[in-house]
Amino acid sequence: MNTSEILEGLSANEARLMLALNRLNGRADPEEIFKAGSFGQLVEVMNAASWLQSKGALQISEVARKVYSLKSREAIEKGLPERRALRLLDQKGGEMDMKDLSMAVGKEEVSIALGWLRKKNLAAIRKEGGSTIITITDNGRSMLEREMDDERTLAALAEGEMPEDRLDKATIASLKSRQDLVVERLLIDRTLEMTALGRELVEMGLQVKEEVAQLTPELIQTGKWRDVTIRKYDVRSFAPAIYPGKKHPLTRVADEIRKIFVDMGFQEIDEEYVQPAFWNMDALFTPQDHPARELQDTFYLKRPDHLQLEDEAIIDRVCDMHECGGDTGSLGWRYKWCRGESERALLRTHTTVNTIRHLWKHPQPPVKVFSLSKVFRNESIDATHLPEFGQIEGIVMEEDASFDMLCGVIKEFYGRMGFKDIRFRPGYFPYVEPGLEVEVRFKNSWMELGGAGVFRPEVTEPFGIKHPVLAWGLGFERLAMLRWNLKDLRDLYISDVDLLRTSPLI
Repeated sequence: MNTSEILEGLSANEARLMLALNRLNGRADPEEIFKAGSFGQLVEVMNAASWLQSKGALQISEVARKVYSLKSREAIEKGLPERRALRLLDQKGGEMDMKDLSMAVGKEEVSIALGWLRKKNLAAIRKEGGSTIITITDNGRSMLEREMDDERTLAALAEGEMPEDRLDKATIASLKSRQDLVVERLLIDRTLEMTALGRELVEMGLQVKEEVAQLTPELIQTGKWRDVTIRKYDVRSFAPAIYPGKKHPLTRVADEIRKIFVDMGFQEIDEEYVQPAFWNMDALFTPQDHPARELQDTFYLKRPDHLQLEDEAIIDRVCDMHECGGDTGSLGWRYKWCRGESERALLRTHTTVNTIRHLWKHPQPPVKVFSLSKVFRNESIDATHLPEFGQIEGIVMEEDASFDMLCGVIKEFYGRMGFKDIRFRPGYFPYVEPGLEVEVRFKNSWMELGGAGVFRPEVTEPFGIKHPVLAWGLGFERLAMLRWNLKDLRDLYISDVDLLRTSPLI
């Protein structure tokens, strides 16, 4: 679009803005332009400015600043809790029992007062017999006759709203951490500045032309439409972005995974999040002294702390398997199995719980099932770990099931997910033999995405299963990270509207 076309296509408000800005030497804020032009509302200025910026006629710059004000005058009138407590301590000779202080200050505020007395080194707290004694410090005595920094700031805010640059950063941060003291407001200062193109438009003889943007029934019925200038429709003009409704990226990946497995002939299953350790650990031949059963790895429940086990015959066979290997030829783990340990209630640490429970109810082939559900582990939150995450679980039980079939199923799945380079490495898991780890190539590097293997006889024999069971447990979030090119797991769960808007529909 050349300059003449831009000039011809300017609306009346756009022309008004440019002429007003020219009178203000080419640079002003929206309020100044509103006063200098013939606008009905301030919003008309910003709407016109947005259109002019899209055409390159002006530039909008924004500067954000914070201002603070008092939320309530109570802290000014009554004084901060620590100030009132400090005065009481002074009146009582510098020392008080916490019960007496609580009665004087109030139960609701005594903990606040004590916390800030200690933080500001205004008082010391000690245990004496069965009592808690608060003693004023030297710093506390010195503060009896002078204002604290936060009190001084509150007094200044009582006079009116103040910008951030006029306040001490540490003091205002301390006040923000406390409830009901200060209010923070974010202000945006906007400046409109004419560009070289804008100046050229003005020099070309820019004029305000009153135009009609829409034909109304009145204009048509009265014939006035013949006497008005109808604004031209320009398909090249800026238009606001319209974002369609979308599913969350994680939901879309989950739907894709489910479709792939269903198309491959699998049925989806799931079980409860809360399980006894028996199904989460013991039934999978995980020894009762395994590190994964410790509190640093597993979330155990307080209520209920134990769960009743369902099948006594299965329990006896699993016990026998742990102690001596049953009839498999294995030696087992060679320890005294504890039923109480197996009854402990926990949040499941893997979705293999789903598959072993399904096998308990369906011990005869063929079985082809998968699950995509939440598991829970006592992990510290960082870029690659979460305490709650998804797992893709699956098993195949057939008469002729083989290790090659297992590798083929996994390759087929990842191939349909768009990963062509897949490799397997030997891996160890208590309940499979042989075991493997699955890796895919991503951006010229190999990434581990899960484990797989063939269930050991120690797992399958107690359930009367006579055929090979192929099993896998694959990472869900890590797969989603690769699909969406993310580096941090946490990005999948934050409220990022822009991520949702800019992500492709498929």
